[in-house]
Amino acid sequence: MKTQPFQASDLPESVIAVPPLARDADGVVDGDENDKIIRHLEAGGIRCLLYGGNAVLYHMRLTEYEDMLSLVADSAGPDTVVVPSVGPSFGLAMDQTDVLADYPFPTAMLLPSRDIVDQQGIAAGIRAISNALGKPVVLYIKFDQWLYPDVVRGLEDDGVISWIKYAVVRDDPSDDDYLRSLLDVFPAERMVSGIGEQPAIAHVRGFGLAGFTSGCVCIAPRRSMDMLGALQAGDLEVAETIRLSFRPLEDLRDSISPIRVLHHAVQLAGIAQMGPLLPMLSNLPSDQLDQIQNAVQQVSRNVSL
Repeated sequence: MKTQPFQASDLPESVIAVPPLARDADGVVDGDENDKIIRHLEAGGIRCLLYGGNAVLYHMRLTEYEDMLSLVADSAGPDTVVVPSVGPSFGLAMDQTDVLADYPFPTAMLLPSRDIVDQQGIAAGIRAISNALGKPVVLYIKFDQWLYPDVVRGLEDDGVISWIKYAVVRDDPSDDDYLRSLLDVFPAERMVSGIGEQPAIAHVRGFGLAGFTSGCVCIAPRRSMDMLGALQAGDLEVAETIRLSFRPLEDLRDSISPIRVLHHAVQLAGIAQMGPLLPMLSNLPSDQLDQIQNAVQQVSRNVSL
C-alpha cells in the first residue's frame, strides 16, 4: 500500500475504484475473495481504491472495522493508494478515526448524510475529524447544496480538505451551477467526478475535474482506465464509446440499486465470490440477476481485464 502524503498529481494517475466488499457465507469479511478483487483491479492498471458506499461501510460494525482496514492495507500493492471511509454519523466517525490512527492511510473520506445535520455542523465535524486524524480528509458531496461554497472555502482555508468527490446527479451533467460555484472556491485539480463513467466526459472535459471514481471499473478496469486516458488525450470519440459500453450495467444500478447490483455483478463476472450483503441491504432475486448477467457480458465483451 502506498502511504506517501496525498498530492494533487496523484488523482489523474488512476480511475478511483470504489469496490464492494466480499463476505463469506457467515457474513464475515473474506480476505481471500477481497484480495481477488484487488488483484483484478491492479492488473487492469488501477492504483487507487476507495472503500465507502459500495463496501457498505455505512452499516459496518466498529468491531470489524479494524479487521477490514488490516485486510485491504495488506492486500494492496506498494503503488496502490487505499482510502477508507468514516461515518456517516459523527460519533462513529470519531471512533473509527481512533482506529485509523494506527494505520498509514494517506487520508480518509467522510460518508455524507442528509439526516440530522446542518451546514455549520457538518463543517465543525469535518474539522474535528481532520484534527483527530492529523491530516486533511476527503469530502463526498453527494447532495445539491450539501455544503455551500462559502463553507467549502472556509474548510479549504483551514487546510482540512484533501480532495473532493463530487457526485450530485443531474439530468444533464454539463449543466450544473452548484459545481460551477464550488469550482470558484476549490481547485478543479483536487476534485473528481464521483458518479462513474456516465457523467465523466462532461465533468473531466467540460469542468476540468482531475478524474473520476467508478464502481463498474471492478468489472473491466482496463477499459475504464482507457476511458480516463482518452479523456486526458482529448479523444472524446473513444471516451464516448467506452462510456456507452458501461451504460447497460449503470442503468441497472440506477433502476434497481447501485450497491446491490454491483455486488452481484462482481460475482457474475467471475471475479470473486461476494457472499451476502450486509444488513440493512439484501441480495437480489434471480430474475434481476439474469439482467445483471446480461449487462456484465456487454461490459466484458472484447475486454481482457
